[in-house]
Amino acid sequence: MAAFIGAMAIADLVKTTLGPKGMDKILQSTGRGRSVTVTNDGATILKSLHIDNPAAKVLVDISKVQDDEVGDGTTSVVVLAGELLREAEKLVNMKIHPMTIIAGYRMAVECARNALLERTMDNKENIDKFRSDLMNIAMTTLSSKILSQDKEYFAELAVDAVLRLKGSTNLEAIQILKKPGGSLKDSFLDEGFILDKKIGLGQPKRIENAKILVANTAMDTDKVKIYGARVRVDSMAKVAEIEAAEKQKMREKVQKIIGHGINCFVNRQLIYNFPEELFADAGILAIEHADFEGIERLALVTGGDIASTFDNPESVKLGHCNVIEEIMIGEDKLIHFSGVAMGQACTIVLRGASEHVLDEAERSLHDALCVLSQTVNDTRVLFGGGWPEMVMAKAVDDLARKTPGKKSHAIDAFSRALQAIPTIIADNAGLDSAELISQLRAEHHKENCTAGIDVITGSVGDMQKRGISEAFKVKQAILLSATEAAEMILRVDEIITCAPRRREDRM
Repeated sequence: MAAFIGAMAIADLVKTTLGPKGMDKILQSTGRGRSVTVTNDGATILKSLHIDNPAAKVLVDISKVQDDEVGDGTTSVVVLAGELLREAEKLVNMKIHPMTIIAGYRMAVECARNALLERTMDNKENIDKFRSDLMNIAMTTLSSKILSQDKEYFAELAVDAVLRLKGSTNLEAIQILKKPGGSLKDSFLDEGFILDKKIGLGQPKRIENAKILVANTAMDTDKVKIYGARVRVDSMAKVAEIEAAEKQKMREKVQKIIGHGINCFVNRQLIYNFPEELFADAGILAIEHADFEGIERLALVTGGDIASTFDNPESVKLGHCNVIEEIMIGEDKLIHFSGVAMGQACTIVLRGASEHVLDEAERSLHDALCVLSQTVNDTRVLFGGGWPEMVMAKAVDDLARKTPGKKSHAIDAFSRALQAIPTIIADNAGLDSAELISQLRAEHHKENCTAGIDVITGSVGDMQKRGISEAFKVKQAILLSATEAAEMILRVDEIITCAPRRREDRM
């Protein structure tokens, strides 16, 4: 039973963060620095937990996979798995064998998935309708996060950014830059790429039709770099000769780089004063110490390669963009690359009161971007607000009535577990969940019902009118992952602690 208890405890922990009125958690690290994170993202909370119970780790894993796979629904998947186990525990106490429960759950999952498939909507032919679907999905995703106050604004940002990707799910082309100061409303989407660096002294502040060489090379060899080497000289003139030789070496390297026909050089490592001076004389903009992620993304969006040797200029692929200029955001100067070769690239600049707010805003926006990029590929959409769970629960209920034998108990339990999600959404909003769910169940016995829980008015509302939508892919992933995880934990009858792996004696 320890397996059940651990998993249900984890589900109860994140349960309160579910839905538009879910609360946040403060995660305080026990390591040095005692860093603090404020979040209501299920995957982030579970990732940071220190867990001993092995069954609980299974739930942490499914939330991680959900986060990587579709980006949203990390809390729902854990809560659903927890509820399935809670129902299964009651059945096990009634002396029903776990394998019978698993067989019932399998039938129920098939039935629930088919019920969802029948009720999906797909507007990919009609571009305007599809865009409004995407807007609704983004607003639904953001409404349970810190960005819920400005959800229309951020949904617009996220949809614009994802539609620029033209169907690709590679979110690397969307850069999210966090700058403290201002309010969340001051955030904006910028076409192109912004590098968090200043332009050096005496260098051109604006370059048009830029040819960019992105490099990872040492530009600080005005010192003797042979470690442990000792050079004995008998006069200062000899020292000057060594320095002159070093300078000459550097000058040759700079000439090779200039020989690529570039007007912008971006380096991952430091560029010392002497080479910087040479670049400035040649009218080339040299940017040093660009962080690694920035460099990789810059190479990706400008269509260049990261070079480290410069002997064969013809084999190096240069990056291109229309304009490079310096811009100000808040107090900081940054370098802006516009008209980059990869047309879909863009940067979302987030402003906010503090680092904690910005981190949480980035996580929320990342969830929305993931869901949208998946929806652009799989364009099927469902209503939200507990509607899909009630649709599935009704279909599963009907199946339980038709199924003979003990399996019907398990199928019935599955239906109760599905209804727990709208119940928790209502509980978190401080509403009378028993009353609301019974009303909702009655509504769902009508044909083509679109009723769900409207948390704002505190009653059963029409999800179509409220524009509350979810992606089919997310719901399907929640359903399948939660059931598989619950099955896996159900199969366990004992947790055994193993001896640590012994090291063989190496002779």
